[in-house]
Amino acid sequence: MPVYLDHAATAPLRPEARDAWVAAASEVGNASSIHGAGQDARRTLEEARERLAAVIDADPIEVVFTSGGTEAVNLAVKGLWWARDASSDVVVLPDGEHHATLDAVEWLHAQGAEVRHLGLDAVGRIPVDAFAQALPGAALATALVANNEVGTVNDAAGLAEAAAAAAVPLHLDAVAAFGHVPVSFRRWRGAVKGRAGLVALSVSAHKIGGPAGVGALIVSRAAELTALVHGGAQQRRLRAGTQDVAGAAAFAVAAELAEAEREAEAVRLAALRERLVGGIHATISGAELLGDPVDRVPGNAHVLFPGASGETLLFLLDRAGISVSTGSACQAGVPEPSHVVIALGRSDVEARQVLRLTLGRTTTADDVEAVLAALPEAVQRARAASGPRPGRGS
Repeated sequence: MPVYLDHAATAPLRPEARDAWVAAASEVGNASSIHGAGQDARRTLEEARERLAAVIDADPIEVVFTSGGTEAVNLAVKGLWWARDASSDVVVLPDGEHHATLDAVEWLHAQGAEVRHLGLDAVGRIPVDAFAQALPGAALATALVANNEVGTVNDAAGLAEAAAAAAVPLHLDAVAAFGHVPVSFRRWRGAVKGRAGLVALSVSAHKIGGPAGVGALIVSRAAELTALVHGGAQQRRLRAGTQDVAGAAAFAVAAELAEAEREAEAVRLAALRERLVGGIHATISGAELLGDPVDRVPGNAHVLFPGASGETLLFLLDRAGISVSTGSACQAGVPEPSHVVIALGRSDVEARQVLRLTLGRTTTADDVEAVLAALPEAVQRARAASGPRPGRGS
């Protein structure tokens, strides 16, 4: 039987979310139309907005549906920069962010933005003190709630408090965190009423068993963002276009189910992860878990296999019916070392020797045992193909 350990890339679609999508998609009507069919669609859409807002602890008006996490991140980062106070062009950018953020900020840099980079600690966490020191005078800041590669969970409340104290608007990317660790827009925003502190938070449906192509940006009532797309007055004029009623309905269902099972699943997945990591350490010499060993997304195991190419390991495991990820970016078909691993202070060589194994709702103990049975031979073959093992830092 195939084994799927790449839930961080996309999670299997929940049957309940599929059914919600089919039911909503079977009804005709544009949610912006004023006739009865349109208003029925509007009702379904707004109910979905209310349900998602309740899960993420926000007001329904603050939920802006998007085509996914990437669009949500781009709307936040670019929208905040375009609407900034003209006195600053600075964007505070921690190392190790998702490429949706990195590429968006790189594009802004070409438009004149000044990027203030911030290093991570050895386990991939954004140091709150260093983050606070980088904020004064910035136009905006952005940060991950949980690192999408190594799984380390950041102090989101601390980052938001620092941004509020510095009067800097903050976007938090919660795509890898939502449904897996506690996420609360209202609590993290605190009592701040103006345009500083946490003002935007991005999430995505397909990471929690919803359909691909649906996401949301949670936007504070007081935030000022410039839209990416124009052509209508939908969603506080922050995103024009015909709204995806079926996608929103399915996202809301997936979010409710993920939150309802989150605590129990965290315990179950953490135990499976510990079995996986323990088995790897017991059978494969030199293997090293990256990221925080405890304060991490429960289903994430990001492992360095010295002397073995991650791409080779991925290929060998795939041949064995096991789906995993290298955790590195592949752009235009050219494998690249993981920028997150490099941000941890590791070498380019080590950044090519990692696997991200991520467990989720459908993962079983048998899946873990199947991986542990296949990995030792795969690592042995990958090391043999790579030649002599390089030293640390080479």
